[in-house]
Amino acid sequence: MAPFMQESSIYPTYASTEKLNGTLLSSPSPIKKQNDLVYEPGRSNIEDHSDYEHDDLRPIFPNVHWEPLTEVPYHDRGLQGDPQFRNLLADATDIFDYNPKIGTEVHGVNLAKLTNAQKDELARLIATRGVVFFRDQKDLDIDAQRQLGEYFGKLHKHATTSVPRRGDIDDVHVVYTDEKSKEQRATFAPTFLWHSDVTYEIQPPSYTSLKLLSGPPRGGGGDTLWSSQYAVYDLLSPGMQKYLEGLEALHSAHIQADGSNALGRAVRRDPVVTKHPLVRTNPVTGWKSVFFNPGFVTAIVGVPKAESNAIINYLNELIATTQEIHVRFQWQKNDVAFWDNRVCNHSASYGFAPHRRHAVRVACHAERPVFDPAGKSQEEETNARYGLPRVNKDGSGHPNYND
Repeated sequence: MAPFMQESSIYPTYASTEKLNGTLLSSPSPIKKQNDLVYEPGRSNIEDHSDYEHDDLRPIFPNVHWEPLTEVPYHDRGLQGDPQFRNLLADATDIFDYNPKIGTEVHGVNLAKLTNAQKDELARLIATRGVVFFRDQKDLDIDAQRQLGEYFGKLHKHATTSVPRRGDIDDVHVVYTDEKSKEQRATFAPTFLWHSDVTYEIQPPSYTSLKLLSGPPRGGGGDTLWSSQYAVYDLLSPGMQKYLEGLEALHSAHIQADGSNALGRAVRRDPVVTKHPLVRTNPVTGWKSVFFNPGFVTAIVGVPKAESNAIINYLNELIATTQEIHVRFQWQKNDVAFWDNRVCNHSASYGFAPHRRHAVRVACHAERPVFDPAGKSQEEETNARYGLPRVNKDGSGHPNYND
């Protein structure tokens, strides 16, 4: 954890004197002021929520039932976006990548006031970089967040998770933990926490936004991590890439539904199991990505059980433990993360109790996942564009790790 620091009020002190008519007077020349830091290792101030401004967005679990989803038309707005992002970045004050594979932060852009051209470029940027971060988006209230999400496609309604108590926006998913919540980290293996959202749907989401309404202060925990599945594909040998391109995986909603039933909560749509290609092609970038979800994939189709388990365990390890394909975001109030759910897995992190963590998520349905053999590799295309050497995938020889 990063240190928590608090600066107390500092008043100038005077070090020199002057004499007037034999009387010593204080001089107005101050000495260098000194910070009085208050620091407790691993501890941070707890916010008072007695008068909570987002009470209408706290979670409820309505007892309703919805019909099964059917396929809906989808047109990816990112296809219209300028590859140079000139409209989106016209008002930007800064933009930087977290690492070459995934994650970009943009400053100076107000998500609540984008033109259609800027929205198209936002979609292209998200599809390209996997996840894009925007700080201090006060103007993006829940209605503006939904409107922005609807521009990209039909909003997804989650069958099991909580929705806002406001009651009229059941296509918003509420993330909520407070001092009364039971911590869940002992319930899951760390690799299982990595997931992309609702990939069991026939049209899993593409552009997904999460805004933090209230959370731990800096150093209080509660970060979110994302992992690039473009990069997972590029980690594989050519032979393994070809092999996985011919396979499909089963994505199941039953784990979530069973958990809700066990807690006595309604499951608002009957759980489904859907078969998707294990490698898919993004329509905006043309890049291939592994389409694997540690939280929802239960089997690889058409291979023996032992082989299926080996593939699942191998992809779990790559997603969860390959550091250069990860980005980690330390949230502040009103920050927004916008990611392409087709090409990212993400994972929450625990250890932020007793702080409240409250966020709202909006996601739109994308196309039914497809694999295009003409798709490209992100790594190969990027390396060719910038004249970088071809990545070595020869694991033989003698290692010499000096970091």
